[in-house]
Amino acid sequence: MFFVAASRVTSLEPVRYQAHRKAESGVHGKGSDCHGRNADDVLIEVPLGTLIRHIDNDEVLADLTQEGERFLAARGGRGGKGNARFASSTNRAPKCAEHGEPGAEAEYLLELKLTAEVGIVGLPNAGKSTLLSRISGAHPKIASYPFTTLAPNLGVVSLDDYRTLTVADIPGIIEGAAEGRGLGHDFLRHIERTRVLLFLVDLGDDDPGASLAVLENELARHSPVFGNRPRVVALNKADVPENRARFAGAARELRDAFLISAVTGEGIPPLIEHLWQLVKRVRQEEQESASIVAPKPEREYTYEAPFTVTRTGAGFHVEGAALLRAVRMTDFDNEYALRHFQDRLRRSGLFRALKRMGAREGDTIVIGDFQLEYRADD
Repeated sequence: MFFVAASRVTSLEPVRYQAHRKAESGVHGKGSDCHGRNADDVLIEVPLGTLIRHIDNDEVLADLTQEGERFLAARGGRGGKGNARFASSTNRAPKCAEHGEPGAEAEYLLELKLTAEVGIVGLPNAGKSTLLSRISGAHPKIASYPFTTLAPNLGVVSLDDYRTLTVADIPGIIEGAAEGRGLGHDFLRHIERTRVLLFLVDLGDDDPGASLAVLENELARHSPVFGNRPRVVALNKADVPENRARFAGAARELRDAFLISAVTGEGIPPLIEHLWQLVKRVRQEEQESASIVAPKPEREYTYEAPFTVTRTGAGFHVEGAALLRAVRMTDFDNEYALRHFQDRLRRSGLFRALKRMGAREGDTIVIGDFQLEYRADD
């Protein structure tokens, strides 16, 4: 079973509403020494930018950002050997066979972080959604009141010479978002992947410089990854005459800020071209970093015991992948299969280990979920 990154999937909703997936069993072998058939792989498509975390300790196991990237979520069990596989010169017609090994079970926590090159960051009602709808084909819901946008929107901006930019409209950030106020964490995590930050500030704010400071502070408190991220400031709503009159004063404080109007489109072409140049530079830096091949670490050879035995109150607990597989694949209702299983335990050295640890007749031997009764191996 695999998680597969697919650009045609835009959310984790399908996984949310079908949280449990089970692979089909393979096909049994048939007569005339015909092998069984493996079951088809189960492919669970997830959006680009999906993080796969360990359900217990939150460790990141995979970061699927490229089309077609896969993560093995659960491996199917090995097929059991048929009776023909046990034939030998002294046993021409074996009467035992193995069960198929049960497949693995696993739980994961999935988290989606948008993969965009430019992230538009601003306070509520700064005009982020309006700007995104102006520069791309995205059509986010837009209204004249704050918190219209409740989820990030992604748009593709087309420039000349077949150049494109992916831009994300991050819902309004409020003071205290880094501490989880509002939907702070849900919003801020989507900005982590962006290559360039576009701070959109409303010129109608009482103090545009203070608005920008709030945004910078929340990003810095949320994650240190934003420290060296290229950033651009755009002062929006230049279509309002009073705002335009305030631009000269705000520009002295916010140097290199762009004056734009998301409603009329004023000032947007040079802003988009500037963003493209920044993204291009970051892309090149990433490619140069990726081309540096890290030296391979020296290979270490360590011995790993095939099994471990621990004494318990009622007997002994045995751990070991090979022995657990043998137990799961044994048909305990078949006398010949039991003999074969006994031989496998003997060859593994388990009986010698139990004898050295003082095992007695009748002691309980636990392997996985199976309980066996110890009999001295004469």
